Formats: sequence, structure tokens, C-alpha cells
Amino acid sequence: MEKDKARSYRHYLAARFLGLLGNNMLAVALGWQMYELTASAWDLGLVGLAQFLPALLLTVPAGLLVDSHDRRLVFAASLALQGAAAVLLCWGSTAGWVGRDAILLVCLVTGVGRSLQLPAQQAIVPALVARTELPRALAQNASLTKISTIAGPALGGFLYAGGAGFVYGLCAGVFALGTALALQARLAPLARSAEPLSWTALFAGIAFIRTNPLVLGAMSLDLFATLAGTSMALLPMFAKDILHTGAWGLGLLRAAPAVGGLLVSAWISRRPMDQQVGRRMYAAVLLYGLATIAFSVCTDLAWAMAALAVVGAADIVSTVLRHSVVQVETADALRGRVGAAHATSIAASNQLGQFRAGVVAEWLGPATAVLLGGCATVLVVAAWIRLFPALYRRSALFSEQGA
Repeated sequence: MEKDKARSYRHYLAARFLGLLGNNMLAVALGWQMYELTASAWDLGLVGLAQFLPALLLTVPAGLLVDSHDRRLVFAASLALQGAAAVLLCWGSTAGWVGRDAILLVCLVTGVGRSLQLPAQQAIVPALVARTELPRALAQNASLTKISTIAGPALGGFLYAGGAGFVYGLCAGVFALGTALALQARLAPLARSAEPLSWTALFAGIAFIRTNPLVLGAMSLDLFATLAGTSMALLPMFAKDILHTGAWGLGLLRAAPAVGGLLVSAWISRRPMDQQVGRRMYAAVLLYGLATIAFSVCTDLAWAMAALAVVGAADIVSTVLRHSVVQVETADALRGRVGAAHATSIAASNQLGQFRAGVVAEWLGPATAVLLGGCATVLVVAAWIRLFPALYRRSALFSEQGA
């Protein structure tokens, strides 16, 4: 039994890695292609908004779907849907009919896939590892996430020399392989929601989050800090107009945060952070904001990559601690619905944050937009210490739940 569970966990990790690799390759190709077509910061922001809207609309039904159906199948379906979107982009780019509106339409499709992918993959982990091993397992997951975030942008950026269609075609193959591996995982029977379909059942995850200050504080801290501080949508502008590099340089910039994150996640996997949880989380978000400010003033590619590496290192600490708190505090029957709400907050902080950055950059320029975002993140940290003191004071991860 343990051997089967270990094999399923490996299949899951491989599928997760490939799914995130495809996500990141798509992000680089979509951003660069859109900026080549329109040279508009506004349109770069719309790419993020188009991916966020499905996540917002599907938060509740996606969570209930994960809680009431085979999470492995939901995960596999999410990867297959994104693979189909990559096939469409490959066809359109090769045939020459892809334009601004077509890219935004496909971004909506990928947003639907992501809205299913994130809560499903979050809910699968506790079924494959012991509860006390969650921080270590989440650090391993974070390591793979960062590896995919290094390899994906680098591959996407360098292979873009062969054309957008080539990158999209490779993405389609990556998603197909990830789908096959996800179907190979076998999950033990889980405590699923047996509630009849009702408004109470649909919104049970949101109700739980609202009444748990630790979960609400952790999710909202990430939501508002990243919403204010994310600069990823503006990297094509930095690469082309400020750092004077090409698609390969954009790939390096997108990979730089993952390099910093990977180094830190490797350290965490050996020394799980199950003490001083709250203070470490707040300190990580503060460092994220300060590193974003440093990036905003960089005019050299190497220094820009170094600043982004610190951004990634801080982000991984915040991510592991946040996910650990959410997983420890959430009952298994609610994981899908809580995970869907969590996924929506992640999507809001990233995709909606990209839209925010694009709008501000259109008015004030990319460097000023990133500078203001970093300053806003620092202010969010100060405000959340006052709003959620219980989270700030949380010491041992398992203190309230027991090991």
C-alpha cells in the first residue's frame, strides 16, 4: 500500500511539474507575442485579466467539483484543456491568423483550465502524505514549481526564436504528457462532501475562510501584497525598452525569481519551517516588497535578475508557510472548496495584479509602476500585522491542531 502511494505521489509530482512547465512556457510566449503585436502595456495587462475572470467565476463550482468527484480526474482534465488551448495557439500562429483578440480568447480558456488545476492539485497532496509531513511535502512541491518556473520561461524564451507556433506546439505535448501521468496516480478513498447541492454547500469553503482568522489572514496577505507588487506582466517592457534585450532576455528575467525560490525551497525541504510561522511569513512578504523596489530601479540585466531572484526567494517562504497553514487548518471534506477559494486569491494576486501593473505602466511607465507596487506591498505588511495579530503571533505550525 505504501509502495503504491509512493508511486502515485511520484506520478502526481511529475504531472504537476509538467503542468506548471506548460503554464510558464505559455506565459512567456503569450506575453512576448502580445507585445510584439500591439506594443501596449494595456494589452499586457489584459492578458492577465482574461486569465483571472474564469477563476473568479468558477471559484465556487470548481471547489465543489473537486470535493465531490475524483480529484485525479479533475486535475487531468484541467491539463488536457490547457493542452487544447496550446494546440489552438499553435495552429493560429503557424497559419498567421492569431491576433490580439484571439490571444485574449485563448487566455480565457487557459484561465478555465487553471481554475480547475490549482484546487485539484492542492487537494491531492494530503491524500498522498502523512499530515506531519505536509510542510516537507509542500516544500518539495514548491521546489518543483520553481524548477518549472526556471525551465519554462527559459525554454519558452529561447525556443521563441523558432516562432510562437513552435513554442505552443511544445506546450501542447507537455500538457498531454502531464495529463497521462495524472491519470496514473491512484488516490485512497477520501472524505468527500456528501451534502446535497445547496447554497450552503457551494459556499461552505468561503464561510470557513471567513470564520478562521489564520486562514483568512494568510490568504489575504498574499492576495493584497502580490496584487500590489507583482511586476511579471511588465517584464516584456523591461526586457525590450529598459534592458534592451530580446525574448531570450525575457526568459531569463522570468526564470530569475524561480532560481532564488529553488535555492530557498531546497533549504526548507531539509529544515521544515514549523516554528515562528507568522513572523517568518510577514518577514518574507516584507522582503518581497523591498526586492521589488530594488528591481524597479535596475537598468542592467544582471542586477535585474539578482533583484528578481530575491523576490522569488521571499515568495517561496511565504508560499510554503501559507499553504502549510491552510492545509493544517482545513478539514479534508472542505479541501476542494477552500482550495478553489485559495486558487482564486492566487489568480487575483497574479493575473489581476498583472492588469493593475499594465494600467499603471500605461500612465506612468513600467519603472514607476513597479516602484509604487513595491512600496504598496510594504504598506500591506504593516497593515496586516495590525489586522491579523493572531497570524503574526502564530509560532508552532501544529500548536492548535496537535502533531
